Amino acid sequence: MSALYKFSNVSKNFSAPGENLEILKNINLVVEEGEALAIVGTSGSGKSTLLHLMGALDTPSTGAVFFDGQDMARMTPDQKAAFRNKTLGFVFQFHHLLPEFSAVENVAMPAIIGGERQAVIMSKAREMLERVGLSARMESKISTLSGGERQRVAIARAVLMRPRVLLADEPTGNLDEGTGAQVGTLMNELNRELGMTLVVVTHNRELAAGMGRTLELKAGTLYEKNVA
Repeated sequence: MSALYKFSNVSKNFSAPGENLEILKNINLVVEEGEALAIVGTSGSGKSTLLHLMGALDTPSTGAVFFDGQDMARMTPDQKAAFRNKTLGFVFQFHHLLPEFSAVENVAMPAIIGGERQAVIMSKAREMLERVGLSARMESKISTLSGGERQRVAIARAVLMRPRVLLADEPTGNLDEGTGAQVGTLMNELNRELGMTLVVVTHNRELAAGMGRTLELKAGTLYEKNVA
């Protein structure tokens, strides 16, 4: 495997009235292409900020984040938008699906809006929903699906265009233990089948244990091994 992401002495600060909050502290990290990486930590540890840096949704205060050797801070806004649309897939705790549309419409819609041919994309969307175990619910409105089914739809949408990287922010945060385990297994299977890099940030240590490598963020500092 080759290095896909490289964090070099990355820190991130946020200014608030009367104080300067250091969210990430001198992060050095390499993410290999094709690996499944979990980053665990409690709420406020900096996990989502780290993921936002990977997703070109934010820039470091100091240091640099590289993707495929390119300093992401040097990307233009158009390059960042293209990077997010073509290279990345995102899965969030809150799935951001449209309840008045069907599962297959939700999966296909971003690609269609992006200019892909509708007939081709709808066919791909049905194939992906079948892959995530929702062949019987393709035409169902999102409002009729369970929490686990909705998250499967969100995953199908995220990987429809075969991104190089899937970034998942607390993907099981609203799910019960059993459903969360199923979603974790599904993401691992897609990581292997599609050859995409998977980065999951979570407070769920059971989910993290299923990934190939686990790091821990504590108060903005990244540890190579879980610490109690």
